[in-house]
Amino acid sequence: MASKLAALALLVALLGCVAHTCQAGYGFPYPSSAPKKSSSPAAPTLNYAHYYRTCKGAEKIVRDVVQEEIKRNRGIGAGLIRLFFHDCFVQGCDASVLLDKTPANESTEKFGLPNIGSLRGFEVIDKIKTKLEAKCKGVVSCADIVAFAGRDATYFLSNKKVYFEMPAGRYDGRVSSASETLFNIPPPFANITVLEAMFAAKGLNLDEMVTLSGAHTVGISHCSSFGDRLPRNASDPMAMNPRFASSVTRKCKSASSTVDQDFKTPNKLDNQYYKNVLNHEVLFTSDAALESSKTNRLVKQNLIPNVWETKFKQAMRNMGSIAVKTKANGEIRKNCRLIN
Repeated sequence: MASKLAALALLVALLGCVAHTCQAGYGFPYPSSAPKKSSSPAAPTLNYAHYYRTCKGAEKIVRDVVQEEIKRNRGIGAGLIRLFFHDCFVQGCDASVLLDKTPANESTEKFGLPNIGSLRGFEVIDKIKTKLEAKCKGVVSCADIVAFAGRDATYFLSNKKVYFEMPAGRYDGRVSSASETLFNIPPPFANITVLEAMFAAKGLNLDEMVTLSGAHTVGISHCSSFGDRLPRNASDPMAMNPRFASSVTRKCKSASSTVDQDFKTPNKLDNQYYKNVLNHEVLFTSDAALESSKTNRLVKQNLIPNVWETKFKQAMRNMGSIAVKTKANGEIRKNCRLIN
């Protein structure tokens, strides 16, 4: 039922978008029907210290590589968190987002409109996988690597303030389709109804949606992703404030230009995002939507010291449990970009 509501809500939003000539964040309109979802066996129970006996030190290898890469470029940390999110929302947390196209499948998730040209971190996952294969061949799944990397990026971008254990035991998926990204990944022009429905379809509640949106405190965005917000519409109660809109307009010299998602603390994972929401200093329609009566209280709650950080840890764990694969319908890939 939740998935049907999500598809219906998104379709309504898209019709409204067409009526107002707004630009999708991915630069193209969506198709008018949602893809059919395949059934899968019940998810197994994930567990902590999953690799303690089979590949001791696996998580340290992941953490060391992530730390090294973030020292080189903090932006890659935001990319790893986003990679985890985009993986879990399509086909579940199964590393399907990592698969390259092949003659048998020329349109995988990474080439879907929400992903192409904007997802980062693939080379980091490859580097981690190479090290893990050298230590414990055929043991650690790519899906678990993506989950661990998202967790570790959170830790280092928060200046080691937000750390949590991430359960493991995911298998890698064998299915990856660009078309499935469109109706599963919440678009930047989504309103609160669409957001609530799309997160509910993944088993995540309204509070978790608001909490995970806080990851927009790091990273960059292409100006095309909020083309529906510029020029500023003074009659829109959720419009950017005039000074912020002017600043962003100056930086957006073209649709391909990029800007920081959080102009106050762009390289730090913190709760500044929620101050930006209340001050009308956020980029996406989906960010501004959190000012709605349904979520305004949660936004303000996340400004209380340590509240958002605590909730973000649990929300990341819960997201990491979405539709995980089993041995019956998954595998441990030898190469994260290709099925075995």
